[in-house]
Amino acid sequence: MQKVLNFIPEHVIVLLKRLSIAVSVLFITRIIFLAFNHGVFSEVSFFDFILGLWFDIITVCLFFVPYYILFLLPFPNRYNKWYRGSFKILFHTTNTLLIALNLMDVEYFKYTSKRSTFDLFSILSAGNDLDQLVGTFISDFWFLILFLIILVAFSEYLYRKAETIAHAPKNINKSLVIRETITCVILVAVFILLGRGSIGLRPIGIIEASTLTKGKNTSLVLNTPFTMIKTIDQGSLEKVNFFTKEEALKYFNPIHESSPQGILPDNMNVMVIILESFGKEFVGEQENGVTYTPFLDSIQKLSLSFEYGFANGKKSIEAVPAIIASMPTLMDNPYISSPYGDNNINTIPNILAKHGYESAFYHGATNGSMRFDGFAALCGFDNYFGRFEYDNDDHFDETWGILDEYFNPWAAEKMTELKEPFFSTLFTISSHHPYFIPDHMMNIVEQGPQKICASINYGDFALRNFFSKAKKQPWFNNTIFIIMADHTPGSITKEYNQRTHLYQIPIMFYDPLGRIKPQKSERVFQHLDVLPTILDLLNIETSYYSFGNSYFEDNEGESLVYISGSYYYFKNKFMTTFIGEKARSLQDFSILETEKNDSLQYYLKDVESNENRIKAMIQRYSEDLNLNQTTIK
Repeated sequence: MQKVLNFIPEHVIVLLKRLSIAVSVLFITRIIFLAFNHGVFSEVSFFDFILGLWFDIITVCLFFVPYYILFLLPFPNRYNKWYRGSFKILFHTTNTLLIALNLMDVEYFKYTSKRSTFDLFSILSAGNDLDQLVGTFISDFWFLILFLIILVAFSEYLYRKAETIAHAPKNINKSLVIRETITCVILVAVFILLGRGSIGLRPIGIIEASTLTKGKNTSLVLNTPFTMIKTIDQGSLEKVNFFTKEEALKYFNPIHESSPQGILPDNMNVMVIILESFGKEFVGEQENGVTYTPFLDSIQKLSLSFEYGFANGKKSIEAVPAIIASMPTLMDNPYISSPYGDNNINTIPNILAKHGYESAFYHGATNGSMRFDGFAALCGFDNYFGRFEYDNDDHFDETWGILDEYFNPWAAEKMTELKEPFFSTLFTISSHHPYFIPDHMMNIVEQGPQKICASINYGDFALRNFFSKAKKQPWFNNTIFIIMADHTPGSITKEYNQRTHLYQIPIMFYDPLGRIKPQKSERVFQHLDVLPTILDLLNIETSYYSFGNSYFEDNEGESLVYISGSYYYFKNKFMTTFIGEKARSLQDFSILETEKNDSLQYYLKDVESNENRIKAMIQRYSEDLNLNQTTIK
């Protein structure tokens, strides 16, 4: 071993030691990530850690390109103090960035259930969300900053240990320069090859992690700097061709014809209420007999609701296009912030506008938050009302926007100014981290085992405020209300961290006069189904583009979500996991047990049918978004 080390140039050994420091510290952040999210990763193998180490090596080789190229160039001044100091700054700048990105997801993962991608920066840069949240994040997650400081200090300690070159070689001659040049070329080639992670035509990507481990362990194997750099310039969706166009239409067609039901009179108002983070886990009576949503429970008893309601994503920014435009996010970048965010789309407001409807979007957050105001305008909403329109910061929560207990009834009054019939959307904000509750409500709200419980109860109180005010308005009895969550929140329970339950939310259709028969349906119903169902309820005859299905269509219902290279398809109480052009497992989503059997081998025909359906949807999605053909002209 010593003979080998003697053969390797001393500066190369120093470089390898330094890069090993970055790999080691990155791996330590994975251990921290696992420690804080162990409930999600219940079946971790030793091989997962080996894979994780491999992705850490790839990441370091990608991020440290400037460092190792400059370090290996045969410059005589490599050994002077100024030059070495510059390299130390470059090393710690890059290394600290990697640590910070990975530590960020220690907590953010709880809300998204995936490693962050580059779109996070575009989301945070919209509006003032970042400025408003910085103080809250620092106070709530100070321990992550402490981890960062400790790991940076540890890196500096190891860096000094690796600093062994004190003086330049006595004889810098032509032979030495040639030898170092050859060394530079070879090592740079090796590092670039390692950074590709593959000797194939395409470098390794996010999806490869999904094929190498269990789908639910993908985020453990990956690291955040890797997912960030792989999505930094996503450009166009890659077109896939599983079938010919004619074959694909046999399995999926997004062009629909509405089917008026005659259940309700024509020209009824419609209001969609999107409740921030009201996951199924927190709605209804709990095991201890307590309910955090007494008012919503009372509405549900009077509504058409769904035992298996599904969100089509894990972020608010993914929910709005799914609900309002029946447009899913089947890519790493949310639809709104993707290159296709300004495509022509069918939306509820622009379809209803043709039938005389005025529309308005109400969101108490600071205008610009998650680009909702811009997207609302693109969708054809006539009006947008946010924090600035409310114009009273005495009710500002200092983080997101106007407290729901004030904004909700204000929106109900404001709606009276709309010309009937109207379509409106109210998006609440309170049950979102940091789960702020005003002082006068602290002793009133119901506390629970998770911090969000009190916030959910406060959100329910604010929803009651809305309906108390709405019932006094002249439009109330002529309005149908569709109430649902945008996505599930983070959870500390293993059961609700399973992929089978990660997207289950309350969804209900409420008619104050009871013309929509109250019942709890066991049909799968998703965000994408809202637009088609509204058109049928309003007796509107039209063609439209949608990835969802009306409740009144003669089928079992379905839901499709995408996360980190994996697709999850819900139908007939089974979830099909689709990764790398193939169905990988089939699990029952109607039960809460954490240890679920894989039933794939017992339902091969159903799996094949599901697989073809998923492939056709992916193919049509990539093709139509690229060609901007996501509407009926």
